[in-house]
This record gives sequence, structure tokens and C-alpha cells, in this order.
Amino acid sequence: MQQIDWIVLLGTLAFIVLYGTWKTRKNRNVNDYLKGGSDANWWTIGLSVMATQASAITFLSTPGQAFHDGMGFVQFYFGLPIAMVIICLVFIPIYHRLKVYTAYEYLETRFDLKTRTLTAILFLIQRGLAAGITIFAPAIILSAVLGWNLSYLTIGIGALVIIYTVSGGTKAVSVTQKQQMAIIFAGMFIAFLLILNYLPLDISFTNALEIAGANGKLDVLDFSFDFDNRYTFWSGIIGGTFLALSYFGTDQSQVQRYLSGRSLKQSQMGLIMNGLLKVPMQFFILLVGVMVFVFYQFNASPLHFNPAAVNDVMQSEYAEEYQALQAEKQSLDKQLNSKQLTYSATQDATEKEILLEEIQIINITEDELRQQSRDLIEKANPEAETNDKDYVFIHFILNNLPRGLIGLLLAVILSAAMSSTASELNALGSTTTIDLYKRNTPGKNEKHYMHASKWFTLLWGIIAIGVASVANLFENLIELVNIIGSIFYGNVLGIFLLAFFIKFVHSRATFIAALITQAIIIYIWWIDLMPYLWLNLVGCALVMGIAALLQVVLPGKNEENTLSK
Repeated sequence: MQQIDWIVLLGTLAFIVLYGTWKTRKNRNVNDYLKGGSDANWWTIGLSVMATQASAITFLSTPGQAFHDGMGFVQFYFGLPIAMVIICLVFIPIYHRLKVYTAYEYLETRFDLKTRTLTAILFLIQRGLAAGITIFAPAIILSAVLGWNLSYLTIGIGALVIIYTVSGGTKAVSVTQKQQMAIIFAGMFIAFLLILNYLPLDISFTNALEIAGANGKLDVLDFSFDFDNRYTFWSGIIGGTFLALSYFGTDQSQVQRYLSGRSLKQSQMGLIMNGLLKVPMQFFILLVGVMVFVFYQFNASPLHFNPAAVNDVMQSEYAEEYQALQAEKQSLDKQLNSKQLTYSATQDATEKEILLEEIQIINITEDELRQQSRDLIEKANPEAETNDKDYVFIHFILNNLPRGLIGLLLAVILSAAMSSTASELNALGSTTTIDLYKRNTPGKNEKHYMHASKWFTLLWGIIAIGVASVANLFENLIELVNIIGSIFYGNVLGIFLLAFFIKFVHSRATFIAALITQAIIIYIWWIDLMPYLWLNLVGCALVMGIAALLQVVLPGKNEENTLSK
């Protein structure tokens, strides 16, 4: 990195932190702190909701996912627009009518305190883990690629977020997220244009799409019911709908974003904005990854994108074997470049078909070499991260973008990490304060609870940094976050749907069903019985079915609150 990159990077981050802290320095009470004074307009809500979900993981992992596996991951988001409509019609009106600070407050009015507490604890567990991962994601990758100290990076990212989140609360999160989303959109659009500009002069965008399609990278839709495939149309439209309902309807990190709306209509319009823009946004980010794939069809790519892992194997007894694979990879790169240029230039259909088969053979051979490299890395260091999907895009940024833009794209990654983490810490602090602390220590004034929320937010920030310090890269970061959510979300969503629609089911049956369901879902995930997206549907169906059955068979009657009616 050059001096100009450091100036752009540090200047961008400093502006976000200082602006958010200054803009929200006058919180007077718990409503100002936790709901931002309830004065947010719809587009602020929409951008805040999008920024909460669009963490650094999105901009690191998603292009790498597309590079390796193509556009099929976009199916994951197909259920999101459906979920937005349902939440706008059912969830938001109830939350606004009851004037709740958290989603889980509602459950006490419908069931009882223990059900509210259980769902709040389930949220704190999964979101506390996720907050750590959103800090860990950029830290581990930037550390590996740039050689920065991992511990310092983890603490630095966490500290920046804690400063303005603790000081400004919900409003600080929403205000800074508007700037962060502007930086993110600008950076990704510039990166996309530069990738196209770096392609050979006679390769148009249409040619690039043709090359990507010929290599299976544009296969968007899969209508199979294959459980071995995580991302199909059906898993996205069904499992994705339940995941989105859970995340946007019951996860406090999202609920808190639209509870800050100045009116019911503003909150609903903000979510509809998210529903309309989220799928195109993810499609575009995946397309950036596909264009990176096309770029490397004409330019040499590393055998493995994680430099730390490569360093491990090059310092081991397997160095010569790895170098031999590198030499073979370089030879393939030259062949691939020549074949792709010929393929793009020829107009003869028969010749194009022959060339396409040859290109596909080269790419298959390249994939085999990459697998052999991963095997060698694992032999050299069993603890090394062999999956390099999350390193593809950052490698392209650092090795191909001009001065200044490297700093901007790094600012995009860190801004995304900060925006998502800030929302999570804000929600964790709010839930701990309102659902656990305030509910069990009533009678204090509003200022007391505001200060308590600040201290709880700080505590969760420290916990998130701790989780990040011991985290593991796993298979793919964006998948890891969604897997953690899917283990808990279906159960929580089922509880809320019982509360909304199944009035004969009472608190005791619901509480017992929730405990049973959570144990079953963890077991199903542990034995890898199905793709994780389906856990959302199964968890929701299980808790509702078990609760209804228990309500019928359990002796005695429950006294229920009925404020939700």
C-alpha cells in the first residue's frame, strides 16, 4: 500500500467515527438512545437495514463465492422480498402499536416472562457469536494479505465501532450507515468498471458474459430438490423466506433499525426499499466476482489466494512439490489466455464449440491443481486455512487496482464491517438492558437505563472482540454467519408465529416446545441431515407443531396476557 492509500483509508474511517459521534452527542433518555428519538425517515431506515446485513463478509466472501461457484448463490435471497411484505403487514404494525423497544417485549404480553427471556437469550447467543465473526472476517483476511498484526486489527476494528456505538446509540448507527453505504456502493461500482477496463481491448462486456456463461458461472437457477446442493430455487424461496422472516422480523439488530422510524408508514417503506434493492445488490456483487473470474482467464492467477497458507507450505518439506504445481499452473495460464482470445474472436460455431471444450478441460485441470495445492498446504500445516474463497477479491484489489483506489476498497471492507458490527452491538446492548436488566430491576429512571445500555453495549463489544480473537475461518464466512442464524432463527420465528396466529396455544406449551425444538435443530445440524437453509423451515414447523400438541395434551390451563389481540 502507498501513502495515498493510507490517507484515503484512515481519512474515511476517521470521518465515519467522528461524524457519528458528533451528530448524536445529545441523547437525553433511553428512547433517544435505543430508538434514535423515533424520527428516522424511510430511506434512512432502508439504508440502515441494508448496511446491517451487508457486513465485510458480504464484500469479501460473495465475490469469492461467485469466482469459484458462479451466480447460484443469489438464489439464497429469493425469499427476501416475500418476507419483507409479510413483515410490513404483520410484524411492524404490532410492534408500533405496543411501542416496544425490542421484539421480545411483545412475547411477554402474549405469553409470559420466561418465554420472552428465552427468546432474548437465544438472540444474544447467536448474535453475540455473529458480532465476533463480523469483526474477525476483515481482520483475518487483511492480516494474511497485508501482514498486519491480527490481534491489533481485531482490537482496532472493534474499538472504532465501540466508540460511536456506545456514545451515540441507535441514531449513531443509522447516521453512520448512510455514509458507509455511499462508500460501499461507490467502491464496488468503481471496482466493477476497472475490471472491465482491464480486460483485453477486443473483449467487450458481452464477450465477458459469454466467457463466464461458457464456464458455468452464470447458472443462476437450479430447480432441483437436491439436498446436496445448498443453493437451489426451492431452498431460496422457501428456506430463504423463513430465514428472512426470522432475521428481519425477530432479530433485534434489524428490528431496532425500523423501530426508529417516525411512523408506521416510514418503517414499512424502509423495509420495502430493502426488499426491492437487496436482490439486485447481491446480484451485482456476485457479478463482480464473476468478472474477476473472467479477468483471470486472461491474466495469471495464484495457485492459492491465501498468502499466509502459501508461506506455510513454501517453508515446509513440500515446497518443491508446490513449486512444481505453480509451474504447471503458469503453463495452463498461458494456454487459457490464448484459447480465450481465440474463442472470443472466432465466429465459426463448430470452432467455438471445439475451443470451448478445450477451455473447459483447462479450467478443470486448473481446479485439480488448486485442490492438490490445498492438500499440500494441509500436509504442511494442518491448522492452515486451505479454503481461499474469502481471499480472491482482496487479492485482486491489492494486485491490480491503482493507487488511492486500494485504500478506497479497503475502506469499503472495513466500513461494511463497522456498519454491521455497530448494529449488532447496539441490538445486543438494547436486548440485555430492556429484556433482562430493566425487566428484573424495575423502578429506575430513564437516565439510569440509558447509561446501563451504554455499559452493556461496551460489554458486548469486548465479548465480540474476544470471540473474534478465538474464531476460525471455517468454510466460508458468509455461510458461517447464516448457518449460526439458521440454527436459532426457525425456533424463534415459530414462537412469534404462534403468538400472532395460534391463539389457543399458551405460554407453558410454547416454552417447552421451544426447548425441545432447539435441541432437535442442533442435533440435525450436527449430523448434517440437510442444507442449513432448510433448518429455518424445520425449526419453525417443529416448535409450532410441538407447542400445539402439548397444549392439547398438557393438563390444566394457562392464564395468558392478551394485549396482542
